[in-house]
Amino acid sequence: MHRTITMGSCVSVQGMFVRTLSDGRVEVRVGDRIFVGTPVSQAAAA
Repeated sequence: MHRTITMGSCVSVQGMFVRTLSDGRVEVRVGDRIFVGTPVSQAAAA
């Protein structure tokens, strides 16, 4: 499943979900790199 996270105030990363950390942040994998950030809320279905 793909997830989008924000790192800081301006940088967003979209990648494959890895895991949710105990503090609520999410890890996503892009290629061979793992990024950690705050999950972006899902958009409401129309």
